[in-house]
Amino acid sequence: MKTFLRLLGLLLLLALAGGGWLAYEAHTFLNTAPQSEGQEVLFDVTPGAHFSQVATALEQKGVITDARKFRLLARYKEWDSRLQAGRFALNSGWTPEKVLDMLVNGQPVLFRITVPEGLTWWQTGKLLEEAGLVRFDDFRKVIMDPDFLRHYGIPFATAEGFLMPDTYLLKKGDEPDMAQTRSVAGRLVDNFWRKAAPVWPGDTKPPVDQLKTWMILASVVEKETAIEAERPRVAGVYKNRLARDMILQADPTVIYGLGPNFDGNLRRAHLDDPNNLYNTYQRPGLPPGPICSFGMAALKAAIKPEQHDFLYFVAVTDGGEHVFSTNLADHNKAVRQYLQNRRKGQNR
Repeated sequence: MKTFLRLLGLLLLLALAGGGWLAYEAHTFLNTAPQSEGQEVLFDVTPGAHFSQVATALEQKGVITDARKFRLLARYKEWDSRLQAGRFALNSGWTPEKVLDMLVNGQPVLFRITVPEGLTWWQTGKLLEEAGLVRFDDFRKVIMDPDFLRHYGIPFATAEGFLMPDTYLLKKGDEPDMAQTRSVAGRLVDNFWRKAAPVWPGDTKPPVDQLKTWMILASVVEKETAIEAERPRVAGVYKNRLARDMILQADPTVIYGLGPNFDGNLRRAHLDDPNNLYNTYQRPGLPPGPICSFGMAALKAAIKPEQHDFLYFVAVTDGGEHVFSTNLADHNKAVRQYLQNRRKGQNR
């Protein structure tokens, strides 16, 4: 109201000098919304957008009636260089001053999205693309960009494993660009470091070699079992196998190495392929990098595996609990039982 009175005072002076019609036009503009019964209009302000472009777009969308007068209002309030970037929920029933205040001081609309545990980077990229938050090709470039990886302290060739599963509220532009993609990916990685900080032993970020081991192992644990109570035991199996120089023989690593075109059917030829860098049936030790994004339960399990003598495990049924064995004979027996349970399930 004070702004209106000041502006009206200025216009009254103009009116006294023969600008009465200008004062009337200004009064009408400031106090008249485009529609008496307004409608919500989602409006995007891109980073670095010029105010005149924004004003023109607002007029075209029916949020204001006159772009030129809207620019004058912003210039008078010295707000023409204070636009926020983001998506805003405006209304065609608002006065110009309320519209301007929202663009300068209001909160942009935030888009809610959940990134589940266990996704690969390409699954995460597709999820974000379908939500209109990134372009998949941009996402791929960002999470493999050496400058991005160096900036966020990621010691691998991609940001796999660091794209923290969580529910996010993100700004959503009309058309996602590289800047927004970098911002979204950075938000996920920042969230990983924030959540991992209290998990590190002594609340201290581990040395690079230890970090890499824990990250890779946590991702394998995440893919091997969805049962939180089993995760430390699964991590213990892999710790024991590594200590005995046994190959890990982890199906999820092989599947990851097959990439996004894997059809869901893991074949003997896949397990026998030595060219798959993630084939832990053929290559000793851990795979070269994480194989998915994981939750903090998997990371805790990797950092502090359960102490036991198990070397093998197999599911009781698909997606269910596992049977753990200390020797190959017991494991083979458990595998036969799993296959029998699976056949029974298929025949129902």
